[in-house]
Amino acid sequence: MKMNISNCANIGSSDLESRDASAVGAQRLLVFQQNGRGENKIRGIQAYGEGLFELVVVSIDCPMTAILDDPSQYLPSDFQADLILDYLKHPDLSHDLAVMCKNRRIPLIASGKKFRVEGTFTPMICCALSRHSRLGQYGDRFGAPEFAVEIEGERIRKITVLRGAPCGATWEAAARMAGASINDAAVRMGLEVQFFCTADPSGWDPLYGKSPVHLAGEIHRAALCRAMESSNTSSFCSGPADV
Repeated sequence: MKMNISNCANIGSSDLESRDASAVGAQRLLVFQQNGRGENKIRGIQAYGEGLFELVVVSIDCPMTAILDDPSQYLPSDFQADLILDYLKHPDLSHDLAVMCKNRRIPLIASGKKFRVEGTFTPMICCALSRHSRLGQYGDRFGAPEFAVEIEGERIRKITVLRGAPCGATWEAAARMAGASINDAAVRMGLEVQFFCTADPSGWDPLYGKSPVHLAGEIHRAALCRAMESSNTSSFCSGPADV
């Protein structure tokens, strides 16, 4: 189900229904977004989630002021899910949602957010998310990339994505790596990911010294280094490299 909110009065739990039929045992994901900010991730989860997730999407497209005295009027009055994903833009909405999730004991992923609320996971970008038992099947499938690599001679034969970015950039980049030289495959992976990455390239972070897109490239470069070294006794990556 996709719920679009353009008039924020009288929002209630009765509006929340399953988007479509899902497999038995599917993890229930509730996605909050503003102005389509989560659409790329939603498509990625649908494309690469292997039928493991039941998605409910709440799109909040109401006009609102820079400071919200009562953010709760823009959020559903009641909701249930196994995991909630926050792609909201307004900081007051995100913080209020985090408090609501804490009170309901529902884990929340709010990538790039600066606040700290118990039960909320805030990696700088989606593909920096570490594994955690509370994240269930989502945490097994999405987050910091993991690869299995087949090497034939001096070239990449195949890369299997075991875990990747919810936007799908990991899978799309890996599909272009067959035949790549093992000597520059990791750097190329970082560059390919930046092409597909949907993060805001203008969001330079002084703590990491990189934009989100460049950080995504570096994370994928390092992940492929580890995977290649696991499949071969040689060392492919002696240290960080710009991508």
